[in-house]
Amino acid sequence: MTRPLESYRDLFPVLREQLYLNHAGVAPTSLRAAEAVRGWMEDIVHHGIKHERGWEAHCERVRGLAARLINAEPGEVAFVRNTSHGLGLVAEGLDWKPGDEVVVASSLEYPSNVYPWLHLKDRGVVVREVETPEGGVTPEAVAASLTPRTKLVAVSSVQFATGYRTDLDAVGALCERAGVLFCVDGIQSVGCIPVDVKKSRIHFLSADSHKWMLGIAGIGFVYVAKDVLPRLRPVLVGWRSTTDAWNFNRSHFELRPDAGKLEEGSAAYTGIYALGAALELLHEVGMDAISARIRELLVQLEAGLRGLGCDVGPTPEHRAGILTFLPPEGDAKSLGAWLAGRDVALSVRRGRVRLSPHFYNLPEEMDRLVELVRTHRG
Repeated sequence: MTRPLESYRDLFPVLREQLYLNHAGVAPTSLRAAEAVRGWMEDIVHHGIKHERGWEAHCERVRGLAARLINAEPGEVAFVRNTSHGLGLVAEGLDWKPGDEVVVASSLEYPSNVYPWLHLKDRGVVVREVETPEGGVTPEAVAASLTPRTKLVAVSSVQFATGYRTDLDAVGALCERAGVLFCVDGIQSVGCIPVDVKKSRIHFLSADSHKWMLGIAGIGFVYVAKDVLPRLRPVLVGWRSTTDAWNFNRSHFELRPDAGKLEEGSAAYTGIYALGAALELLHEVGMDAISARIRELLVQLEAGLRGLGCDVGPTPEHRAGILTFLPPEGDAKSLGAWLAGRDVALSVRRGRVRLSPHFYNLPEEMDRLVELVRTHRG
């Protein structure tokens, strides 16, 4: 029997205090994740490194959970500090030639998916802008930006400010036909909607866990497709990057053939243990159930806010977990501050209120948000 989604609310005590609609910003983590971290801390406090082999084995289990979440192989996944870290490893690790081009919507994307590419200017790499008149990156706009010099297309799976969901399957197919690399900032989709890197023909994807994955800041993962792993040179190397990593009695510099070559030193055990508990929860609930629940809540929010005369977006066919709106009177910033003062967790991005519920949010909470907006109008 499938467990009711509402029954998971006890794992998130913050819900007793706040109406939490900010999973696209910083999500609360669960009691399970906190307990996993405490468990590891208690182990090292009382036993030192006696159980280090067990820690390492657990890290590999977590790597497998991350891989399964996006339909990858464990050997295609490396742990990173955050999304920026993973995207930076890709940007700095490829063999660029002067005149190579990166296609990216720099005017729309979150800085993490802009600055790594702009930083390549001194290597002669050109950033070619994608036009985004509708607040999102479309396959047609990407196609119009491709040239014979294009080496890589970089997009967010979901735009952080507008909530516009990129058609990754279509863009991936386009990149494959054009013979260019496809890199995805996945932080606004992984843990929110099903992600399939193989189906979407993605070469690189980076995401950290403090948003939809319900983990903590400072830990995430980067995916590198095995067929392009040989093309990615590690920016940093250390003992863990090598094939004989645990043999400290000799120097034998041979890089690992898998994504583990991108991990240069000691593992971030606290973060990985938290990530593991968060991923176990996502798998337990199921991504189909999670995305369906979020979709239902957004439909309810959209109807209520439109009934108040708010401008709401994006449209259902272009959204994942984010809904943005403008109140009919006043500005989004003042409304956002007023709602925050009433224990509503949300964000204001580029002049619009941004709402992002998760699977454990309730329909009656959506009604409460709409009623608060109504009250603010007077």
